[in-house]
Amino acid sequence: MPSEFSGKHVTVAGLGVSGVPAAKVLHGLGAHVTVVNDGDDERARTQAAELEPLGVTVRLGDGDTLPEGTELIVTAPGWKPTKPLFAAAGQAGVPVWGDVELAWRLRGLDGRKPAPWLAVTGTNGKTTTVQMLASILKAAGLRTAAVGNIGVSLLDAVTGEQEYDVLAVELSSYQLHWAPSLRAHSAAVLNLAPDHLDWHGSMEAYAADKGRIYEGNHVACVYNVADKATEDLVRAADVEEGCRAIGFTLGTPGPSQLGVVEGLLVDRAFVEDRQKNAQELAEVSDVNPPAPHNIANALAAAGLARAFGVSAAAVRDGLRAFTPDAHRIAHVADVDGVAYVDDSKATNTHATEASLAAYESIVWIAGGLAKGATFDELVAGAAKRLRGAVLIGADRALIREALARHAPEVPVVDLDRTDTGAMLQAVQEARRLARPGDTVLLAPACASMDMFTNYNQRGDAFAQAVRELGA
Repeated sequence: MPSEFSGKHVTVAGLGVSGVPAAKVLHGLGAHVTVVNDGDDERARTQAAELEPLGVTVRLGDGDTLPEGTELIVTAPGWKPTKPLFAAAGQAGVPVWGDVELAWRLRGLDGRKPAPWLAVTGTNGKTTTVQMLASILKAAGLRTAAVGNIGVSLLDAVTGEQEYDVLAVELSSYQLHWAPSLRAHSAAVLNLAPDHLDWHGSMEAYAADKGRIYEGNHVACVYNVADKATEDLVRAADVEEGCRAIGFTLGTPGPSQLGVVEGLLVDRAFVEDRQKNAQELAEVSDVNPPAPHNIANALAAAGLARAFGVSAAAVRDGLRAFTPDAHRIAHVADVDGVAYVDDSKATNTHATEASLAAYESIVWIAGGLAKGATFDELVAGAAKRLRGAVLIGADRALIREALARHAPEVPVVDLDRTDTGAMLQAVQEARRLARPGDTVLLAPACASMDMFTNYNQRGDAFAQAVRELGA
């Protein structure tokens, strides 16, 4: 057992996906573990019943009080830095780590060589990019897994029996905030747009937490040429000597960049004489789906893989083998010459902007919980592509008003209902507005919890409604 944990009094803040594994790992390392949790619901009590027989103390319904004698807090990533628990920890000089920080420090616990991390963050596209990266690494014959914010515990990856050559790691801004020691082999910030500002307090703080992913990088900091804020984060980072800035672009790449030339993904970063030469990696048609923002994801994944020494052939084979998760710009069906596409995962304006840019003539289904977002810029940019719009959800009026200001000629159907059956009516109304060659696109630009359990259920409801059209 590492001496730094044996006998140490550690408080785990929050149960949930990360808290239970953290409590178990720390207990197994000989720590005296207390879990504190805000909620005292059935799920929390079930999790407590799982931990208490191990000797873990669980306090439900009180996540704000610092347990006496605490020497370290390991927090769930979503807990806000402003919580009284952390203020008390600061006053007592108690450090606060996230589960990612804990996982980073536990690498090589059993004497095995720690697997390097190829890390990805960004406002949108993280999961898809990490999955693409894992597919490419597997095509290269490497033992790997897509882990982290993607829903697979990093703690399990670094402490389990499975050995890895390299890990493809998705990291949220929350996780990065609580991971001060992380030093990746290479990392990418895909894009930056306002999100989670209620948690971070400002756009500057949000960007700074995203930028932590570049700190101490060894080989490559991969950034988005079209998003200057990501390059600014690279410039501000304190990296290892020799670490390179690698851009990706949907245009022709310059030296030290990956990009697109005549339907090909090409590399001018990891080749000899990059001033004159380029390496073909794959065809645009190898990317599924070949929407512009997804091509950008593929280039970022390729950049990280190439930084790790993966061959061009493995990039191509990995992209061809990749299948995107459901509800990410997924083609559901064609009905009467109209394509129906489910991008329920587009839960903010930045993701929806990318989704709308992928099609020429769109009947747009949008709405839900706006989370403080505004829609003027989104609507103004997409106005020429809109055949019509069908609005659902609690905050649909915000989108309706933006349409009235910036696309007054676009017909709008405003469904004044928030029950789950509204989706069937929305699809029927979209069918009425659409013409052959159009795309009916569910890209809500909003969260789903006003009407659905999550974006998955919302997308499933859309797909079912489309199937009923063709029945």
